[in-house]
Amino acid sequence: MGIGDIFKTGQFKAEIESLKQENFRLQSELDHAQSLFTPEMQNAQSLHNLINKLNSDKSVLESNLEELARDISLHKLNIEKLDSEIKNRENQIVDLDDEILVQEFGLYRPHYNFANALDYKDRLAEIRAKQKALIKSKTAVSGDTNWQVNGSSSQGKKMVNDTQKLLLRAFNTECDELIGKVKYTNYDASLNRIYKSAETISKLGVIMNISITPAYLNLKVEELRLSFEYQQKKQQEKEAQKAARAELREAARLQKEIEAQRKKIEKEQTHYQTAYDHLLVQLQADPENKDLLDKKMDLESQLNDIDKAMKDIDYREANQRAGYVYVISNIGAFGPDVYKIGMTRRLDPQDRVDELGDASVPFNFDVHAMIFSDDAPALEAALHRAFEDRKLNMVNTRREFFNVTLDEIKEVIKKNFDKTVEFIDVPDAEQYRISQKMRQHLE
Repeated sequence: MGIGDIFKTGQFKAEIESLKQENFRLQSELDHAQSLFTPEMQNAQSLHNLINKLNSDKSVLESNLEELARDISLHKLNIEKLDSEIKNRENQIVDLDDEILVQEFGLYRPHYNFANALDYKDRLAEIRAKQKALIKSKTAVSGDTNWQVNGSSSQGKKMVNDTQKLLLRAFNTECDELIGKVKYTNYDASLNRIYKSAETISKLGVIMNISITPAYLNLKVEELRLSFEYQQKKQQEKEAQKAARAELREAARLQKEIEAQRKKIEKEQTHYQTAYDHLLVQLQADPENKDLLDKKMDLESQLNDIDKAMKDIDYREANQRAGYVYVISNIGAFGPDVYKIGMTRRLDPQDRVDELGDASVPFNFDVHAMIFSDDAPALEAALHRAFEDRKLNMVNTRREFFNVTLDEIKEVIKKNFDKTVEFIDVPDAEQYRISQKMRQHLE
């Protein structure tokens, strides 16, 4: 290091020392000056600092208040929207989602008990004729006709009459729409809406004292009920006709099977009888021939079997109630513990089971029991009664599916009908089980 560098370093240190001394001097003067402050001056400074802090806090609070005011304004707007929606719902009553209506409809109890749909149709015609009579006699809707327009009573009366017609038309239009679309899931809502519509008409016509008369309103309510029950009765009759057609088809199919089977047996009978007659001729020439005697016994056995089969065919044709009651399941389509208990008069009952497993279900049915009975309809009906409260479809009694266990079915059959019936406990469900395995390999 040169002399110049040392000099520079010493000079730098001197400057630092000088600055420290100056700082110390200034601090001493500041402390001395502060010591000269009066208490009042010290309080003023503290207040000044406090004011600055409060002003800062005030700014923060004002900012928060502005944000809160915006939130309150937004919430008020939402509340107003909700209030408006609630009022709208209350006015319209049944503007609910279809899904809610489906879930919350009440169980309808019939008000009428007519024998057939035509009786309902005739009663509907009577109700509508009564409505037309009330309209014609101007007693369907009430109103105060003591009005004047421009000092004219006739014009005032015309105004009231025109308003009555307008409001009555609006009421009829809404009722017609409700009645035309009434069904199980919206009956309660439709009935409520008819009453609400009449109430709305009264509010709209309050100045002129216009309202739907109770007599006309009651006729509209009765029309709604009749229309609904008319539809139900038509559906019941449709189902009954469908079942009757199915029974006729089944009977025709059975008759066709019987005729085909009879022709087949008669053909076999002719064949074996011819062979038997020819054998008897041979035996006359050689009565001790053992081979001929053995063949004679075999042909006699065949002819006896044919005779028995022919008698069975005659019995099935003569006895229209003989048939098979079957217990089948389809776990792939309906899951476990769901069984169909049905009846068929087919010569081969498996044909009927195969028909049920057509393209309308994803898998074939499995047979758990096949019971022959001289009175198959009676056996089927008895089993249905035993599990009346276990039907899957409580409305259409012709749908023969029951949520029961196979052990329960066994108990009823063996206890009351036949102890020798054999059951297959575990269904093959081949296609379903293979499909499950294939799906597992794909995952």
